Amino acid sequence: MIFHRSKQNQRKATLPLNSTLYLKFIVIYIVFGFLALFTAATLTSSLTYTSLKESAASRLYSEATVFANDYLPDYFNEFLSSSEVRMQLEGMSSYTDASVWLVDREGTLLFSAHPDIYPSAPSAIENFNPAENGSSTYQEGNYHGYFSEPVLTVMVPVIRGFSTDGYLLIHKFVSDITQSRDMLMQFVYITVIIIYLLSFIVLLAFQVLVYRPLRKITEAATQYASGNLDYEIPVTTEDEMGYLSASLNYMSSQLKDMEDYQKKFVANVSHDFRSPLTSIKGYVEAMTDGTIPPEMQEKYLKIILFETERLTDLTQDLLTLNEFDTNNLLLNRENFDIHEVIKNTAASFEGTCTHKKISIELVLATKHVNVYADKRKIQQVLYNLIDNAIKFSEPESTVIVETTDRGDRIHISVKDYGIGIPRDALNKIWERFYKTDNSRGKDKKGTGLGLAIVKEALQAHGENINVISTEGVGTEFIFSLPKKAN
Repeated sequence: MIFHRSKQNQRKATLPLNSTLYLKFIVIYIVFGFLALFTAATLTSSLTYTSLKESAASRLYSEATVFANDYLPDYFNEFLSSSEVRMQLEGMSSYTDASVWLVDREGTLLFSAHPDIYPSAPSAIENFNPAENGSSTYQEGNYHGYFSEPVLTVMVPVIRGFSTDGYLLIHKFVSDITQSRDMLMQFVYITVIIIYLLSFIVLLAFQVLVYRPLRKITEAATQYASGNLDYEIPVTTEDEMGYLSASLNYMSSQLKDMEDYQKKFVANVSHDFRSPLTSIKGYVEAMTDGTIPPEMQEKYLKIILFETERLTDLTQDLLTLNEFDTNNLLLNRENFDIHEVIKNTAASFEGTCTHKKISIELVLATKHVNVYADKRKIQQVLYNLIDNAIKFSEPESTVIVETTDRGDRIHISVKDYGIGIPRDALNKIWERFYKTDNSRGKDKKGTGLGLAIVKEALQAHGENINVISTEGVGTEFIFSLPKKAN
């Protein structure tokens, strides 16, 4: 089957990646970096502050609750002196780094302790309301204006028996929490920047290891689509990209070989059709215009018939090869006697052998042996091999067809004692239209397709064929067939 490629009908492939797209990706990456920093500076900062504030308030409330329940009732029971209470409050103030007030039920200050940065406690809290925190454990603000900046305030009642004797208040600057938040956010910013730089390195690695090789590969695909099969992708790595590049280079070389083969195939077909057609046309014109007299026309009509048979054989061989080229080739496999097929095929060459004084010797393993294959195609294989052996045998020589029984297979050999095949031509004899004789072979009727058909037919059966040849001594073709269905 011949495949034609029309450059006019090809559409130029578009690159999935190009420089503009890559620049856009860089811009998006930079914008993404700024968005990441902005998000960290706003949302993350806000969430961190809220979490730290809740944690600090909870910790202060727990400390105040323990102190109000375990120590301060003893003061109202007169088990603790004022100095002892003051010392306990100073310890708590130092531990919590906050201002601590102890007031009675009306908000009058009893004791207080605070770090130097905090203002002194008032003698009494104006508009004191023990329930001003509501359901929350803390409140945020300047607490009745007693502080110049926002503080967190927790309030815990001091209960003696079943009555409330006072309240313990702890005030802590919100700035302490914001400082902790800012310290944590520094680490967040550093982490974001490091991740951003590392991702930039990954981007550079992607550009070097993926993008550039992919650009070369897509450029190669465009070149191949436009018909430039000489374009080669430089292979510098042994990774997947390097393997893909090498595969595409191999594909282009195979396509180029196929294109060269197609041109050669068309040239050979044209040559083998043109020669007989030219002869036929010349002789018919000569007979028409009287150049060939009537008494000589029979001779030239036989030549025309011979050339017509050449065209028929060539057409049939091309149709046969086209049949093998299709992937939907169906083999009509059946059990048949291979020895009977060999005998019948050999008998069909009786006239040719008599003319050339060549004998065909059959060396059969047994009287009958069945094989499982397509009978018609195997008969064609035998016909082509025997025809090829007779064609290149010397007069008064022998062609030997031999079968050998080896386990589950029958090996068939066709051997001649003719001119042989040059060593450098052994790998080429299976090519279509190949002939070892550049003058188109000893037998001008040959099409150069016989051995190609043989190989295609046996490969369709899943079998191989081997050739042993010595120039000037002879040639032997050997193939095998299964005895029964697998």
